Amino acid sequence: MSSGTPSRPPRLPLRRPLIHGVCAAVSGVLALAACSSGDGGDSGTTPTPTAPVTSNFSGEPPTGISSLAESKKAEVQGSASAAAASAAARASEFAASVSADTERARAEAQKELNKVQGQGNAMGDVSMTGLPLSATNNVRVQLVTMTNRTDRTASFAVQVDFTDSDGKVVETVFVSAQDVEPGQKAQRYAISSRPPEPQLTAKPAKAQRY
Repeated sequence: MSSGTPSRPPRLPLRRPLIHGVCAAVSGVLALAACSSGDGGDSGTTPTPTAPVTSNFSGEPPTGISSLAESKKAEVQGSASAAAASAAARASEFAASVSADTERARAEAQKELNKVQGQGNAMGDVSMTGLPLSATNNVRVQLVTMTNRTDRTASFAVQVDFTDSDGKVVETVFVSAQDVEPGQKAQRYAISSRPPEPQLTAKPAKAQRY
């Protein structure tokens, strides 16, 4: 520093006209892209937004929505099968609780009725009563009563048909009773494996006393 001569303060470099202020006001990525903080010269151009690349869109719903739709479809289809399987399982459990000889008796009754022409000789000796679903765990059950009106011991075989609203037979069940004394009654359960809905009608189709 020379004596007697006041020193001048150093000159501040000229700032670029307002461009950095504009950049600070512009949000996010566009501000950074439009305004470089380097020392290079200004380009003098304004960035132009680019349109999205249409090839990135497949025209199909997002994977999550498609998966949800397929899941719901499978759920609806599976629901009907599950209902039928559940009814069959409940019917099997109910039958097992009624008697360990149910299957044997059913096979014997079917074998006997295969020999019968027409409806058999004991239709008038058979009556049926439907049990409430609340008492059978939603299993459709008919209580079949066979009455021996003869003067000697007899056995019975009965075919029970379950029909839909159009009268079509959708299921057939066989029951039997052996060695029923004269004037006595025997009762057996005719158990359907069908779901409780839709409604079915049960009726004796054949009954044979032998």
